[in-house]
Amino acid sequence: MSRAKRFLMFIQTMNPFRWALLLAFTALAATAADARKTVLFFGDSLTFGYGLEDPSLAFPSLIAKKIEAEKLPYRVVNAGLSGETSAGGLRRIDWVLRQPIAVCVIELGANDGLRGLSPSDTEKNLQAIIDKVRAKEPGTKIVLAGMQLPTSLGPEFRDRFAALYPELANKNHVALIPFLLEGVGGVTELNQPDQIHPTARGHERVAENVWTILRPLLTQP
Repeated sequence: MSRAKRFLMFIQTMNPFRWALLLAFTALAATAADARKTVLFFGDSLTFGYGLEDPSLAFPSLIAKKIEAEKLPYRVVNAGLSGETSAGGLRRIDWVLRQPIAVCVIELGANDGLRGLSPSDTEKNLQAIIDKVRAKEPGTKIVLAGMQLPTSLGPEFRDRFAALYPELANKNHVALIPFLLEGVGGVTELNQPDQIHPTARGHERVAENVWTILRPLLTQP
């Protein structure tokens, strides 16, 4: 088993608050020696890269490679946590914001929907996260990753859930990835056996979805 794989398994067993604390102090230490601005990916297992053999295969790491290839002055911090809900994200966002953030990509809510939690509560939590990011770093560029749910949860619930992301993006004037898993969700060969988490190839497609929206923000003067 590779060292990266062992570390990945160790992180998965950590209490969310201990993981947030570790992330915050690690990122702060790195920032002190790194003049590049930070792109924070704040999300759940999709961001974390659940089920992959190596964390470098997850889409945030693929975005980091795209940034490096274009020689843009940014570094990537992956603050994904498997099983995270929007409420959990709201509880740990203050720790993550201990480091200066130039761009914050928020990818949360899927676990809320799969658990049947109220879309209105998800919306309130995501709004509160956006508010906290702006209060701490008013100049931070925010990207919201839209999510959709399986049809088995019913059309009314599914449609209300999907609608909350563009509504929040419009209300807060933030960038929106219309559907993070576009071209991946429902495609058997691009998902792991659970048909929820993307394979390495699936993450490549997710990275393209993210890069389409993120790149213009990173290249703006």
